[in-house]
Amino acid sequence: MRLAKLYRYPVKGLSPEPLDSADLPADGYFPCDRLFALENGPSGFDPACPAHQPKIKFLMLMRNAALAGLATRYDEAAGVLTISRKGREVAAGDLRSAEGRAAIERFLSDFVGAPEVRGPVRLLEAPSGFRFTDSKSGFVSLINLASVAAVEKAQGAKVDPLRFRGNLYVGDAEAWSEADWPGKKLRIGGATLDVLKMTDRCAATGVEPGTGKRDMDVVQTLRDNFGHIDCGVYARIEKGGRISVGDAISLV
Repeated sequence: MRLAKLYRYPVKGLSPEPLDSADLPADGYFPCDRLFALENGPSGFDPACPAHQPKIKFLMLMRNAALAGLATRYDEAAGVLTISRKGREVAAGDLRSAEGRAAIERFLSDFVGAPEVRGPVRLLEAPSGFRFTDSKSGFVSLINLASVAAVEKAQGAKVDPLRFRGNLYVGDAEAWSEADWPGKKLRIGGATLDVLKMTDRCAATGVEPGTGKRDMDVVQTLRDNFGHIDCGVYARIEKGGRISVGDAISLV
């Protein structure tokens, strides 16, 4: 097996950013992943005492498919988030400033619009040691590209692997072999991951990346053809280290 692709998602629900490598911290989260979230009306999130919140409290693809039509880039050094649509920049803001956050909030509130926007859209930043993941176990997510190919065959249409919004995309594995990974460890580059559980899927996978069109029911395809709604796994970073696209992946 090998690491075929690598992505981070700085803002929950917004577009992925491809990476060549990443330094994984032991017992931490994937770097700069789900570091921000867009609160859709008051969620009760308290940064002084952060607790996992249901994803429905935020703007997200399961309910707000139009978000997939936006291309976003986060400049970590400058703190600037840039949003483009159809190749044209439509908003930008320094997330370290109130003015910059307000610019992003205004744009997304207008772009998504009522009735999907339930209240003031507010950009939240995760405090140290916390991330806005869908699952409490969402430290790192891995997707087996062979399983995506099996879903594509069953669907009878092209299925972009980015529908599954993983961090690590695994090549040269057998389809659905990840079902045997929970409870085992994976060595990738300088890091070791402890695989925790399979990842169950929701309606967000039915949204086409890049367009925001809801064009298929991947969850139903999984259920009808494979008897489950899982695709991919969550893992904890047991041993930190650098991983890079092309690295060999081995079961420990």
